[in-house]
Amino acid sequence: MTKPTKEEILAYHDGGKISIDVKKPCNTQRELSMAYTPGVALPCLEIQANTHLAYNYTNKGNLVAVITDGTAVLGLGDIGAIAGKPVMEGKAVLFKKFAGVDAFDIELDEKDTDKIIDICRALSPTFGGINLEDIKAPKCFEIETRLQELVDIPIFHDDQHGTAIITSAGLLNALELTGKKIEAIKIVINGAGAAGISCAKMYKALGVKHIVMCDSQGVISTSRNDLNSHKQEFAVDTDAIHLTDAIEGADMFLGLSSAGALKPEMVIKMAANPIIFALANPVPEILPDEVRAVRDDAIIATGRSDFPNQVNNVLGFPFIFRGALDVQAKKVTEGMKMAAAYALAALAKEPVSDEVKRAYNNPNMAFGKEHIIPTPFNRDALVWVASAVAKAAVEEGVARIENYDHEAYRAKLATMK
Repeated sequence: MTKPTKEEILAYHDGGKISIDVKKPCNTQRELSMAYTPGVALPCLEIQANTHLAYNYTNKGNLVAVITDGTAVLGLGDIGAIAGKPVMEGKAVLFKKFAGVDAFDIELDEKDTDKIIDICRALSPTFGGINLEDIKAPKCFEIETRLQELVDIPIFHDDQHGTAIITSAGLLNALELTGKKIEAIKIVINGAGAAGISCAKMYKALGVKHIVMCDSQGVISTSRNDLNSHKQEFAVDTDAIHLTDAIEGADMFLGLSSAGALKPEMVIKMAANPIIFALANPVPEILPDEVRAVRDDAIIATGRSDFPNQVNNVLGFPFIFRGALDVQAKKVTEGMKMAAAYALAALAKEPVSDEVKRAYNNPNMAFGKEHIIPTPFNRDALVWVASAVAKAAVEEGVARIENYDHEAYRAKLATMK
């Protein structure tokens, strides 16, 4: 891939990246009378009598709000709501391109937690779901939890759950390849923000017993008195102070921190067949070549598209919302997230299409150490993940639709690829 120039990037974004299309004809007087007054009064009255009919007579069932306050935009930090708009538009592009979901970006010039929750609650009738994006921790946890209690549509903070779901899929497959038992492994997580904490919670739900988390001050241990409630949940009784201490004998390293945080000499101290997910972007905690220089038994993933095993949230959120919207789910449950992770893990074991092989110029791409996660170009992710999420929503009783037919839904999704 030739790296785009600054001029090319700015030209790509010139005029914005999304627009609104009209789905129904409005070319005659008769069509105008149905699109707007007087005909539009009829669906209004139908919805007034039964608000659930908004899913039938409006775009609510295929519309997601991408909402941010601009406090944690990508790797840029607190750059403000309006400066974060290109990212939110980009998210809307991915929703549409990968899963056919309409998304509208909303940048809030507001940083007060209570006010953000109230704004989102007031907006909720418009949308079938809300994707919270680039809101800093720990505020993001409170917003998601409290808002979900107030509304009956899915609230999903992708910075947390997307990374957790996709790395969980990779972890499951890496363990299968190495023959390790999930309850016996030691995981070290470097980075205790929204994504790190969510990953730790999901790993625990998968069965991991031993997690050591580090933040900018070192190991999160019971001896520290500077921890918020979210970090306190993962405080461990240990003599380890720094990452270099914690990494001793670790089976897995998950990096959600900064470039160069994991040194080759630390990798040497890890257990046999180490799993290294170095996800800092654009420069990971350690480059794959640096790992291979000291270990030939490691399984490596990064957040970059130019290395194997890219952890890319586009494998998650478009399809999770697709499945949730299609069964008119009231929320995204832990079971739905877990279903997405297992679906991605299973899909990585399927034969890789010629299309994907050509995209990566790798005719031998197959399940193994360099393919533990499906690629973002695997179109089957739509079918596998969305259907798994929809099925879980029905089974957990948070779906509104009746008479769900799983195989028929998979067949419908296959026509959308």
